[in-house]
Amino acid sequence: MSLVIKEVSTKSELKKFIRFDVELFKGDKYFCPPLEFDELNSLRKDKNPAFEVCEAVYFIAERNGKIVGRIAGIVNHRANEQWNVKKVRFGWFDFIDDLEVSAALLDKVAQWGRSKSMEILNGPVGFTDFDHQGLLLEGYEYNSPMASLYNYPYYVKHFDSYGLTKEIDWIEYLVTVPTAIPERMERIAKIVMEKYNLRVDKVRSVKELKRKYGYSYMDTLDEAYKSLYNYSPLTERQKKYFADAYFGFINFDFATLVVNAENEVVGVGVGMPNISDALRKSNGRLFPFGWYYLLKALKAKKMKEFDLLLIGVRPDYQNKGVNAIFFYDQIPYFIKYGIKEVTTTNILETNSKNQANYEYFDKLQHKRRRAYFKEL
Repeated sequence: MSLVIKEVSTKSELKKFIRFDVELFKGDKYFCPPLEFDELNSLRKDKNPAFEVCEAVYFIAERNGKIVGRIAGIVNHRANEQWNVKKVRFGWFDFIDDLEVSAALLDKVAQWGRSKSMEILNGPVGFTDFDHQGLLLEGYEYNSPMASLYNYPYYVKHFDSYGLTKEIDWIEYLVTVPTAIPERMERIAKIVMEKYNLRVDKVRSVKELKRKYGYSYMDTLDEAYKSLYNYSPLTERQKKYFADAYFGFINFDFATLVVNAENEVVGVGVGMPNISDALRKSNGRLFPFGWYYLLKALKAKKMKEFDLLLIGVRPDYQNKGVNAIFFYDQIPYFIKYGIKEVTTTNILETNSKNQANYEYFDKLQHKRRRAYFKEL
């Protein structure tokens, strides 16, 4: 029954590392399996441009030859420089309900972090803010979108037992789609567009998006998010990587670009149909039939649930009502597609600007997540 912690060093071991959560949460109807190829791209040094500014190590815990836990250790040098900290991050952290397992995995990342002169253990977070982050504290009984972490309730006692303490929380809303654009929101959106000479450009393809704007809209998001917790400014390769990840397969009805008189993108909003059921049917794999379920979900003309992925406004246009323009554009499409509920992405509990986006709607704060830290 002895516990063994192994560093992942081969492609075969990495695939086992990736598939562990699928095995751990098998039978849990709220868990959404991640796409296996997407996880591989995130964790491989030759695929993820985050490794221009990061280094990482992966460990698996085994007992009697069976994997019982996993963890990734990450040092994001760019983010540490940005925030003047020496953090070693941990993510992809899953384990059976055994305190020995979780502690041994955290010890390994802490030890690795010390060897890199790090002073704080921080997680669960990823390489960047665009990765999954935040331990789920509330909302286990709700569906888990593709873009969110999921965990069992017992994880919390493991974090507490190790001496990890709260650094910051995120909240999420379940928003009821109205039957029409709220009158006050429509009025504000029209006033803001006229006052600041803004318009919505409904591009219809990746080709049109690149022709008109290149990757400049990613500069907008980078600027919009730069003051948020743990944010790591994106490299040029990362901008292209995330642009392809978010815009490469979406229905462009659900993409809103707010453009000024100089034809600069000053606001970006993107969402997608909830594809959790499709990922469960495919078990996180594209083949042999996973691609069919995913394509069917992404191309659906009618749907009930929808996931907001990101909303960002360039700092010089913040606090001017630009956010109302996103919903002014999107609500008619929500109604057209029969969408009843919209799930927000993680919103920092301190981000009142983002929370204010939803003041016009009937909503339920249904989830809470937490990032923890511990001094090494």
